[in-house]
Amino acid sequence: MTSELGRLSAPALLALAQAIDSGQFVPPYSLAGLQRYVPSSDLAPVSAALSELSLSGMQPRHLALMLRLVGEESRERLHAEESVELVWSGPEAAGSATRDTAVVIRDLFANAQRSVLVACFAVYQGRELFKVLAARMDEIPTLRVRIFLNVHRPDWPEATEQQILKHFIETFRTNHWPGQRLPELFYDPRSLLADPTERASLHAKCVVVDEERAFITSANFTEAAQERNIEAGVMLSIPVIARSLCSQFENLVTAGLLKRLT
Repeated sequence: MTSELGRLSAPALLALAQAIDSGQFVPPYSLAGLQRYVPSSDLAPVSAALSELSLSGMQPRHLALMLRLVGEESRERLHAEESVELVWSGPEAAGSATRDTAVVIRDLFANAQRSVLVACFAVYQGRELFKVLAARMDEIPTLRVRIFLNVHRPDWPEATEQQILKHFIETFRTNHWPGQRLPELFYDPRSLLADPTERASLHAKCVVVDEERAFITSANFTEAAQERNIEAGVMLSIPVIARSLCSQFENLVTAGLLKRLT
């Protein structure tokens, strides 16, 4: 396919394909007939490209099929571009056009309808950061919220796992959660192993809403990470990715590798 046809928009390609396939637009592909489907600036090069393909032996039905395939590919590519958004925290150079991390997270929480999954390594000043989500939970009693957190083993040589978890839950409820209804909390038991060489951290940082939108970021749930640090993330309005991310966590819970805090 010539570069002239490749520059046409998806709607123009699909309309042109339909016109050729239905017999409304037939060879020779004149400028006058092309005016209904192509911008005036592209009339001459597109007409020449279509005529060249026709003279080379390409039948109208084959030309229509080619234009339709290219148009659908172009439309899908445009949809994919609209479904992915760069999200940024920290200083920005002139000309940047990205949304702030905190703004994106508040928007996700405020518009959740059925479910929210949050994974984060560190939480600081959580009452402010979780305020919108807690209000949404109180507003929609059926909203299911699961938060996967890293439980850091403190420097308490004699502390049992139960004591550490109890203290963690009390701290989360007191310092980080402003709502009346507490979300489901999960942790990785390996983070509490006595041997530091065997410990692991729950370091993933993401938000998934309604299994339709997924935000994956380097930012923790701290004021510094969401407002001041240089952090980068992507907002994906792609349900298959959102569902896959939820399934990863759900499978770990089912296998007992991640446990619920009660």
